Amino acid sequence: MPRPRRKPPRSGALTELPPLKILRSILVLQLWYYTTFFIFAVFVSLVLGQEFSPDWVLDWRSVRGDNTLGWTVGFLCVVNGFVTVIPILVFISRSKLVPDFALTLHFINLLVTSFYSGAIPTNLLWWGLEAASAALMIVTGVWACRYREMQPISFGTLATKKTVNPTGDPANGSAEPLMGNNSYEMGNIRGDDNV
Repeated sequence: MPRPRRKPPRSGALTELPPLKILRSILVLQLWYYTTFFIFAVFVSLVLGQEFSPDWVLDWRSVRGDNTLGWTVGFLCVVNGFVTVIPILVFISRSKLVPDFALTLHFINLLVTSFYSGAIPTNLLWWGLEAASAALMIVTGVWACRYREMQPISFGTLATKKTVNPTGDPANGSAEPLMGNNSYEMGNIRGDDNV
């Protein structure tokens, strides 16, 4: 008895995004997110003359509205969301996947922050800044990926401009068209003077 025919996998199913590649991309995004956040926080601590603490990055209580340091840490959250668009563009590079990865990154950040501080965040400023960071990451990430997707595809040849007559004499109809490359203008043709 012949074997039943095996259906080919649907396009884009497991060939484009296998589970291990998804996990690797999430891990790379998380590492980038926390590494850049720590770099920004260390830089700000040096500029402000404050002692650096990992609580700035990992504890939701450090985002406060009653002091300058709390506002600065909150600003770093949003800036870090903007900077994280770079690995999204490099590693994800598909605009329809950007919201999934950006929201996953912020959900994992919620879990890490909750476990580090021992409580679910209750600070509305922290929630608002996380929402702003996620929205900024999604909007700029989708824009960057779509911009990259819409670039013309080069097949190894350089595009060159073709000119018929470099002098562009309009009397004999060889001037560059004014409307576009493939438009034809009515012009004087030899022999029209006799008609």
